[in-house]
Amino acid sequence: MNLSANWSYPTAIRFGAGRIREIGEACAEAGIANPLFVTDRVLAKLPITSMALDLAQEAGLGRTLFSEVDPNPDEENLEAGIEAFRSGGHDGVIAFGGGSGLDLGKMVAFMAGQTRPVWDFEDVGDWWKRADPDAIRPSVAVPTTAGTGSEVGRASVLTNSATHEKKIIFHPKVLPSAVIADPELTVGMPPAVTAGTGMDAFAHCLEAFCSPHYHPMSQGIALEGLRLVKENLVRAQAEPSDLEARSHMMSAAMMGATAFQKGLGAIHALSHPVGALHNTHHGTTNAVVMPAVLEFNRPAIEDRLGLASAYLGIEGGFDGFVRFVGDLNARLGIPETLAALGVVNPDREAILRGALNDPSCGGNPVEMNEENTSLLIDRLLE
Repeated sequence: MNLSANWSYPTAIRFGAGRIREIGEACAEAGIANPLFVTDRVLAKLPITSMALDLAQEAGLGRTLFSEVDPNPDEENLEAGIEAFRSGGHDGVIAFGGGSGLDLGKMVAFMAGQTRPVWDFEDVGDWWKRADPDAIRPSVAVPTTAGTGSEVGRASVLTNSATHEKKIIFHPKVLPSAVIADPELTVGMPPAVTAGTGMDAFAHCLEAFCSPHYHPMSQGIALEGLRLVKENLVRAQAEPSDLEARSHMMSAAMMGATAFQKGLGAIHALSHPVGALHNTHHGTTNAVVMPAVLEFNRPAIEDRLGLASAYLGIEGGFDGFVRFVGDLNARLGIPETLAALGVVNPDREAILRGALNDPSCGGNPVEMNEENTSLLIDRLLE
């Protein structure tokens, strides 16, 4: 199978093994001549980053690197990135990496020309209209994991370092001008990262599929994304050099991020405050809380997941689907509990407040309130 293509939905995507070599062409089409290359501290030291910087330099784009990016990036990382962007006279961003590098890179391109604080553009109502659209710089996204799908997203997640809350910053022009989705870049991911990021893609597809909002296009994309994860994630973890499995996982990641325009739910509403307070890996946290959230939502999604199970080849309807998720977590080595994930001495009330204030809360198929969410958190912290 020839897994290589050019797509223009939801943005221009150069998909296929080896296509990182087209970084110069992608930047030229985006109108970027002097990019700031943004990635995280760990990735900055790896050979794939040096290779990408070499290719950028060969294309006449320079090799200016900014890597002061935390696993859960905050406004301090953003301020440092904006300073690097402005002082270097850059005209765009190459956002390279997993969710943290991609999200921070997109925010640097978004905020470099703005005069208001980033929190003024939180995904609340039409706050995005406060931004000066002409001051937003272009970005080219190059994912090195298959999970968040941030490369095709119109938002970034940023942690407020003062309140320890994760905020979603949204604007339509945050969407990268171009994406290079090269599965070869994901081959070196550690097994735990392959698992956690893959389950993030699964969570995006699952919550979008279960969301009560009306968006048939996202519904179909989410269902097919679930199938791709089901059939390829374990294989990608077990056989890291399997480019076919890696390719399908990259597709699933982008599909999840496209589909969740329909909505997210309690999985993300809980994962965001837990991650902000305890610095846990986002996708892995999603996987840990997923079985309990499925049971929480059962009254509203039992029939719908029964239909999905039939399509996915999972026997037993809703119960079979829940068993499948538990078995998948076990096969991937996902911790069974938040405590095993490293959530020690949790501030239960802070998690509760964060979950109920999270924008994802509004897309959950069962309305989340203080009483039922408190009981759900109690179950997760047992």
